[in-house]
Formats: sequence, C-alpha cells, structure tokens
Amino acid sequence: MALTASAKPRKQRKALYTMPHHLRRKLLSAPLSEELRAKYGFRSFPIRTGDRVRVMRGDFKGTEGRVIRVDRERGRIYIDTITRTKADGTPVNVPIHASKVMIVELDLSDKWRRKALERKMRAREEQARLGAEKGEARAEEVG
Repeated sequence: MALTASAKPRKQRKALYTMPHHLRRKLLSAPLSEELRAKYGFRSFPIRTGDRVRVMRGDFKGTEGRVIRVDRERGRIYIDTITRTKADGTPVNVPIHASKVMIVELDLSDKWRRKALERKMRAREEQARLGAEKGEARAEEVG
C-alpha cells in the first residue's frame, strides 16, 4: 500500500504520521502462523483486540498472549502477558509493534471480521484460479 505518490523519505514519514486512524488499521497487520496460513490461504491479517499472538522479535521473543489493546495513534499493540514493573511497583503493559508479532489464533466472535476473512479467502481463491487459467493458456501457446 503506497502511502503517497512520492518516493522521498521525508514525505513517506509525513504521510505515515499524519495518516487518519481508519487507514492506519491496515498498517497494524501481522503475519499468520503456518497453521492459519495453510487454513485460510493468505499470509497476514490486521490485528484486533482478542487475537492470540506470539512475539517474534525483541526482549519478549517467544511470549504468547491475547491482545488487550490496539493503539492506532502510536502503531503499537498491548498483550496481556507482557508487563513491566514501574519504580513504584505497579505493572504496566509494554507496547509492541504489530509487525514484530505473529497471529496464532484469530478472534472470530465479530461477524464483520468473519465476513472480511471470507472475502479475503474468496479473493485469494479467485486469484489462484485466474493464475492457473493464465498458465494453461501460456502452455498451449508454447506447445
């Protein structure tokens, strides 16, 4: 997804930081686990509260937990099992960038999310079907 028509880093950064929140949702996508990838037929999906994720990079690598909050403004997610203790002893959740986690289990309690998932699956199947037809046509031309 192109943020802007310009390739200049300054303008790319500005477009990222001034992007409206309803468009920022798409940037907070994470790759799916191998099992989910095989089941649904695509690589990534936007993260939502309630998804079960595994951290793949950083100090908390390997930790699994449920997403309790998605902060579109900062581009970070908060996971229930990842906390840090403040100086006064109170635990606070640590923000983690969405690209550094992998979705292990999707929260499909919302009917709109299920519809989005089905839409994406149908689009992938259609794309695969068209690719197969195109390959057959090329084979006939060559043969």
